Amino acid sequence: MSIPWKKLMLFSVSLCMLFTQTGCWSSKEIEDLGVYVALGIDVAEQTEFEKDVNARGGHYPKEDNVTATVQIVPKDSSKPNSQQGSPASGKSYFNEQLTGDSLLEIFRQFALRRDRPLIGHHLKVIVVSQEVSRKYSLEQLLDFVLRDNDIRPSCLVVVSDGKAIDALHSNDPSEIPAFYLTGLVDNSYLSNKIMPAVSLAKLDATMQSGRSFLLQNVISYKGEHKFSGAGIYDSKSKRLIGTLSQVDLEGLSWIQERPKGGVLKTYEERTGSTIVYEIKHTKGKIIPTVHGDEISFHVKVESEGWFMEDWAVPEVEGNEEYIHKLENDFKKIAEQQVKQALDKIQHKYKVDVGGFGEKLRIKYPKVWKKVKSDWDKTFSEIPITYDIKIKIKNQGSSTE
Repeated sequence: MSIPWKKLMLFSVSLCMLFTQTGCWSSKEIEDLGVYVALGIDVAEQTEFEKDVNARGGHYPKEDNVTATVQIVPKDSSKPNSQQGSPASGKSYFNEQLTGDSLLEIFRQFALRRDRPLIGHHLKVIVVSQEVSRKYSLEQLLDFVLRDNDIRPSCLVVVSDGKAIDALHSNDPSEIPAFYLTGLVDNSYLSNKIMPAVSLAKLDATMQSGRSFLLQNVISYKGEHKFSGAGIYDSKSKRLIGTLSQVDLEGLSWIQERPKGGVLKTYEERTGSTIVYEIKHTKGKIIPTVHGDEISFHVKVESEGWFMEDWAVPEVEGNEEYIHKLENDFKKIAEQQVKQALDKIQHKYKVDVGGFGEKLRIKYPKVWKKVKSDWDKTFSEIPITYDIKIKIKNQGSSTE
């Protein structure tokens, strides 16, 4: 019985297609790789391991410029490790450090002490210490990271006021610091003290554009961490030139067009009792104006929120006069925050990290071309006015 020609043709085509498939002949199982999820960069400080090895001939030609920390998961529980995160610690990660003058060379040096090659496909966060980013530009420190195709451009970048490695420790054995830090960014809807995430791709684009910028600052104490303020980076040097406090970030958040949460707090005049307004919706707009060679900005902010806490415990139901007074009090607090933030970035650090230049570029592109080469200096001399409106839309639930 002969095979129908259609079936024979289908079989032949299928067979030919099989020969064209290369498969995963060069793949490596993830169990055989060292997956690192965080990278910390500090000023050089050799570990005791490095000092001992170098004293016994393990040194190679290099300068001690930076110390890199990689946070690796899952932990290899079959072997003890000379660094943090040994099996006895019960932690689900461990950190390894090496010192040198090239991140790529440092990463290749890990191959001399680990049987599992490092793979950066799952890198979640890069922590750069303030100290090292005052000494070297971010373009220098992150050049290898930006060139490496293994590292995803969505990786979060933050700065630490202490050592970067301190931000990569946790006193909770079940917690992986890299995931913890990236998770904090998701809480921005609850607090305007949390910046929008600065990814590796966003940071690269900002540096290439020649703009000054902010990085969220993290402070650490004995394995516990907190986002607090931001580091300011100069447009030309790409180095840290100063910091903003939590209150400064609140002030900047009012003028930026992004969803935000947070609270405003004031005190009752007579008793000093705490009164709190919770931000539910805010619309901030930067309006540039040009008259001849004169540039100015006006910031318009409208916020709606809830009256959520009052330690004075007055009878506020239906008391419109009291509510209007609180709206005015909260407006003054917001204005004070904006004034403090603008004064610091304009007159102390003389950098535009609030997005004013971008608004000028969009509305007045010809003017922007004239001033963009030395925009930070120009920005420091431009007058900025602002108008803030606070509206209490809800007084929350209350008990009789």
